[in-house]
Amino acid sequence: MSVLTAVDALPRRRAPLHRPLLYFAAANAVLALVALIGLLVDDRVIAGSAAWFKPAKFAVSFVLYSVALAWLIALRPKASRLVWWMATVVVIAGTIEQVIIVGQVIRGLRSHFNTTTPLDAALWITMGVTIIVLFVATLVIGIQLALTRIGDLAISWSIRLGLAITLAGLGLGQLMTRRESGVADIIGAHTVGAPDGTPGMPLTGWSTTDGDLRVPHFFGMHALQALPLFAALLVVLAPRLPLLRVLRVRLGLVLTASAGYAATLALLTWQALRGQPLIHPDSATLTAAAAILTVVVLGTLISVASATTDRKAVAA
Repeated sequence: MSVLTAVDALPRRRAPLHRPLLYFAAANAVLALVALIGLLVDDRVIAGSAAWFKPAKFAVSFVLYSVALAWLIALRPKASRLVWWMATVVVIAGTIEQVIIVGQVIRGLRSHFNTTTPLDAALWITMGVTIIVLFVATLVIGIQLALTRIGDLAISWSIRLGLAITLAGLGLGQLMTRRESGVADIIGAHTVGAPDGTPGMPLTGWSTTDGDLRVPHFFGMHALQALPLFAALLVVLAPRLPLLRVLRVRLGLVLTASAGYAATLALLTWQALRGQPLIHPDSATLTAAAAILTVVVLGTLISVASATTDRKAVAA
């Protein structure tokens, strides 16, 4: 079994790629470049971070999200009008979100949680509505994908669980709207334990001194890419690792990885809500992380050991 044969075993595209999602991804790729230039030439600071930092992060995130969603939709055995329209709704909602974010940067104002003026309040309310719409549209797509067998069981479950965790990550964004900002006319915050604008990590901007709800929000959202890619990697590695040729091994590893991902999401959320920065975990956080790691290692060993019950499949 060669690597090329393993790649051939991956599920193939069976429906057209959703073009609006691809156009949206391309537009965000261009926006990411524009925002990068903005970071280099524009020295303004908004809410404690470089003015073009938020558009850049959102653009990169939307590129990953859109490409992954378009590809997963195309793996369905046949096209679905409902799924196509829900994906288009995702594009419309995401576009409105990005237009407001960039528009507020141009105005030199923060986009999130800002109710300083009637216009700012209207824009913030619009953003809140669009993210709810995006969540519901993704939920509908997720249900449709969950009901469809894509590839073998390991790949199918990686898609189902990846989408479920992504929806949880999207939902965690609502926690930010419930935080007290400590600033007049700002009804929400990313940071827990201090106003937004504390020192941040390079690239991400996540707080290095206090809890930051953007950490679990980001981590959860990208399960949609991480878990299906993990399942695909297992298939590609199968030629060199014979145990991975056994479906039950790959399924066990996918389920273990998914459980570990979900548990880590819960841990990151708990850590942030306690006002603790990601890079400065206390003993309780480290103990919980060690417990998750132990469960993942045990799950991996059990999954690999299950192959011994089918030696013929291993030797095939």
